[in-house]
Amino acid sequence: MPINCLTQQNKNNAPDTDNNPPQSIKVEVALALDQIKNCVWLIGIPSWLFAITDRSFAILGDGNLSPIDILQLLMTCVFFVSWIYLKPEESLNSNDVEPDEYEEYLSRTQANKFRLKKRHMISQHYILPFPYYCQIYHLLNLKHLETIHKFSLNSLKVLNISQFQATNIGGVIKFTTMLQPNINILRFWRQPIVEVDLILHTPYTIELSIPAYNDKRIVVIFYVFPLNEREHQLFIDIYSDLEWPKPILQIILHCATCLTLFEDLPYLQALAEKNVERLFNLNLVSKHETMLLFKRFIELYGSRQSKKQLPEST
Repeated sequence: MPINCLTQQNKNNAPDTDNNPPQSIKVEVALALDQIKNCVWLIGIPSWLFAITDRSFAILGDGNLSPIDILQLLMTCVFFVSWIYLKPEESLNSNDVEPDEYEEYLSRTQANKFRLKKRHMISQHYILPFPYYCQIYHLLNLKHLETIHKFSLNSLKVLNISQFQATNIGGVIKFTTMLQPNINILRFWRQPIVEVDLILHTPYTIELSIPAYNDKRIVVIFYVFPLNEREHQLFIDIYSDLEWPKPILQIILHCATCLTLFEDLPYLQALAEKNVERLFNLNLVSKHETMLLFKRFIELYGSRQSKKQLPEST
């Protein structure tokens, strides 16, 4: 599965510590300052969350909602978001110290980041009372990003398909999306126009890879397993290398995932009431470019004969 995970350096390839030069005092001081600044920043996060909660309970307990109360709550939320973006940067740069000292500083800070880096954010598991093929049809239909998820994605638009490549057991489609309103909460994560990857790895595994700021990504992996003709299991795993506080990011991703699933349910129910076999007739599949990956699924697994040949899920 093409998820780029960070790995630790092999200890056998590490240089002999006995031969290392003595550690620079400037580097030690800079690392200590980094830790202090990060601690202060981390302490500020629960403090602002407490302030938001306190103001919310005060407003609800008072019973009289005034414009001043709303303004105070909004200002507290703005300060909290601003605090998130004030994450401390590195204390040293290449102009502050000698090249060998800066190299030592970079190697030690990067080693700390790699050890602490855990890209896996959340996992969710559902058993849904709809046929497996309904979920596959929904996940591989790009137009559903504009229609079914119009609210959660804030009127996101699919501008064009930039690339499509078929593989032996699936395919990859790259498409450009645009955030529609000028004020859009998704801009906290990504640029207004980005190229997104949708990958069919197997008949049961689909990957959605979304670029974020500073060359970061959010990767969503869907595992869809048929239980019987009327039910399927849906596993959702989300990975990210965003440098947000992990607990906050996990809460946001959990809420966003639950919202999108809530949007799916009425559509999946309506889809299950239709003739599913008709959806998987290659001659009847839409020729629109947004359906290229779904068409590839039909070519590989959509016929009656292919359905019988699908391996049993465990």
